Amino acid sequence: MKPFALSALVAAALLAGCASQPLPNKQDQSYVLEWIGERPLIDNSHLTMTLGADGRAYGNAGCNHWFASYTLQDKTITFGAVGNTRKMCAPALMEQEQRFLQALGKVQRWDISPIDQLRLWPAEGKPLRFWEEG
Repeated sequence: MKPFALSALVAAALLAGCASQPLPNKQDQSYVLEWIGERPLIDNSHLTMTLGADGRAYGNAGCNHWFASYTLQDKTITFGAVGNTRKMCAPALMEQEQRFLQALGKVQRWDISPIDQLRLWPAEGKPLRFWEEG
């Protein structure tokens, strides 16, 4: 009977570990964007996001710096109104930046992919996909 009880405890512990994912908000962790919905980023562009422990999100949108409040609760994450600086860049970078900032405003939930990417999902469509910045 004891081996059975030990096996049951080990199985329960393993299942509990598989069922839970860590929250994406490690205090002031920075992430690097790889995809906006169905499109990868323009070569050599560097878009970032930091989720601050104080409820502020900020980063680089490729050309300008951006900032917004955010709320994280269980599997939901939402961003407040997004602000940004007003520097001008090449038209393709500006278009990508606008797609990114608009996509942030539509985010409703998050998850971690099987390859450990943070994914921010809109109500419909493909997610924003981020890697932790080293």
